[in-house]
Amino acid sequence: MCILNKKFYSQDAAFIAKQLLGKIIVRNIGNEVLAGKIVETEAYYSTNDPASRAYKGYNNFAKLMWDEPGTIFIYMVHANWLFNIVTMPINVASAVLIRAIEPLTGIVFMEKHRKNKGINLTNGPGKLTQALMITKDFNNTKITNKDGRLFILDNAEKIEIKSSYRVGVKKDLKRKLRFFIRDNNFVSKARFLT
Repeated sequence: MCILNKKFYSQDAAFIAKQLLGKIIVRNIGNEVLAGKIVETEAYYSTNDPASRAYKGYNNFAKLMWDEPGTIFIYMVHANWLFNIVTMPINVASAVLIRAIEPLTGIVFMEKHRKNKGINLTNGPGKLTQALMITKDFNNTKITNKDGRLFILDNAEKIEIKSSYRVGVKKDLKRKLRFFIRDNNFVSKARFLT
């Protein structure tokens, strides 16, 4: 398996949000290797997307959405860090939110850090950042870096993708921009599965 590169992220946000499903996110912390399969994502666009951080235009808070594809954009919502990856060509604001992962390795470490087990370990955007210890320190770094701290591996796996409207969005686009692996127990918010 190889690390996904900048060219991969230089495509449409909704396309990348679907393509990331089934891929493996890896977080190295000292001697611990934490990994999980991405099972749920959401795509966000520019100033025409009322749910996007870029909706109010280019500003200090959202400027990373206009950055290079593969840039990590971290911000806090309800006391949780949310992990996003910038997509599309530079100067075209868009990003993909990683909403949930299925833990694969380092599960005991994740459980100790999260003080939780089972499905609730990583079935939400704040839960997965806690479990993987992803904080604002990763903001404005590159997911394509090969420094070993945080990266995403390609993974060829046959999956069935479902879609819905984005979770917790008051004003949404008329497109379904939330994507998830059908019947995966770690997908968040079961009531939004259709």
